[in-house]
Amino acid sequence: MNLTDLGWSDFFAHSFAPYGEKGFNIARVAIAYKNTYILYGEQGELTAAVSGKFRHRNHQPEDFPAVGDWVVIQTPESAAQATIHEILPRKSQFSRKTVGSKTAQQIVATNVDTIFLVSGLDGDFNPRRIERYLILAWESGANPVIVLNKADLCNCLDDYLSDVETVALGVPTIVLSATNNQGLSALQPYLQPGQTVALLGSSGVGKSTITNQLKSETVQVVQPVRRGDDRGRHTTTHRELILLPTGGLIIDTPGMREIQMWGSEESLQGTFADIEALAKKCRFRDCQHQHEPGCAVQQALIAGKLDTSRLLSYQKLQKELSYLVRKQDHQAQLAEKERWKKIHKAMRHHHKH
Repeated sequence: MNLTDLGWSDFFAHSFAPYGEKGFNIARVAIAYKNTYILYGEQGELTAAVSGKFRHRNHQPEDFPAVGDWVVIQTPESAAQATIHEILPRKSQFSRKTVGSKTAQQIVATNVDTIFLVSGLDGDFNPRRIERYLILAWESGANPVIVLNKADLCNCLDDYLSDVETVALGVPTIVLSATNNQGLSALQPYLQPGQTVALLGSSGVGKSTITNQLKSETVQVVQPVRRGDDRGRHTTTHRELILLPTGGLIIDTPGMREIQMWGSEESLQGTFADIEALAKKCRFRDCQHQHEPGCAVQQALIAGKLDTSRLLSYQKLQKELSYLVRKQDHQAQLAEKERWKKIHKAMRHHHKH
């Protein structure tokens, strides 16, 4: 395999140079299981595990290789599997909060150039969910593209398109029907050789069907969508980096049952640029956009220039993100406390001797 076709660039070459001089090799993570990894490199497909030193040094899940990562490896001739020693700095990373009550980051995919945010044009269509995905996409450092699939099942396309236009300002939108192989050529500009695209969306929106059509073969099993709620079953069980015949790379991801926020104020501002622009015109700087005099946001609601559901979504996501930041700060304080406890213990131990 050619490294350039796998997405290698000067950005990574610069970070890898010192390792290359020491005789290490490089490969890209295609699949990440619990303790083993499938890698693609110049030697072809490899199985790998992290070194003991790496495991000892890293304790957080986000410190371990994720799909899309470039890893520094050693491939002893006698051994059946390669050893991962380092992860190269990531150009982009798409993360969400882990499902459940724990405040921890889950990395979905890294070193992605474009994120296809896939929605079904059936009963699953939901502008609020698109907003949530957009915050995560902007936070990742990759460029979002809205992909509206199942056009063959939709009788009110114009309505859905205007909904998307109000929530995804300036984001390219592509309409297609993957099952009928219609409109897929519009995805091609994003799938040039060496370009990596991640497919994200809830279950049943057709991510696996899109992957199969682009690959021209069944690489991902497709299951019918449940009748009644247009929700699919989780067909893709793990994330995987797939090489396309055109030279692009695609990361298909399991459908997300819940999109837990993991982002910053800037990503929220980028997603709701229309509300942010209005807020700047409010009379008071700390306007809560409720009943304050001279509130430009409330005026826009009355004039019908802003949708109430969009404002409520903005306020809800703002609360979620500020809660997340508070939890992260609290965790950081606890970790710092723990670190100093260990230092003091080590110092006492040292003085005794």
